[in-house]
Amino acid sequence: MSDEQTDASADLPAGVTIETATPDDTLDVVRVLDAAMLQTDLDDLTARITDGAVECARFDRTGAVIGAVVTRRRDDETLHIDALAVRRARRENGIGSALVGRIVAAGAADEAVSWVTAGFDSDVEPFYRACGFVIAVGDDGRCVGRRRVTGDAHA
Repeated sequence: MSDEQTDASADLPAGVTIETATPDDTLDVVRVLDAAMLQTDLDDLTARITDGAVECARFDRTGAVIGAVVTRRRDDETLHIDALAVRRARRENGIGSALVGRIVAAGAADEAVSWVTAGFDSDVEPFYRACGFVIAVGDDGRCVGRRRVTGDAHA
């Protein structure tokens, strides 16, 4: 993923940008994920940051990481959102949607990727539905969202 601004990030609040996380962001990303009560394996997260698979939303004035999305390639055609979190005080401002939009755009830009997927609890189903995901409920009661991406078009 690149640091270029996407259409999704155009709706971000003033003074917030999205960029690929760097190793210097590791602790801040862990704090954002921990605050959202998401399980974090530090070694895995560090490897994903090194691989460019973590995007962060940053408050420009302070440089603070206020949101993050962690992805992985499940297979050649699937880019999966493993974790998405935005600091509680910053929610409802389009930051989460912009982070997801950044991942959808990255998937659409990769000719091999056909799907962006995510697993999540039912309380955030409306969020993922609003981001264009088709939702199914798994046997364990968790939701699974899929969004088809092709080239630069979304289906």
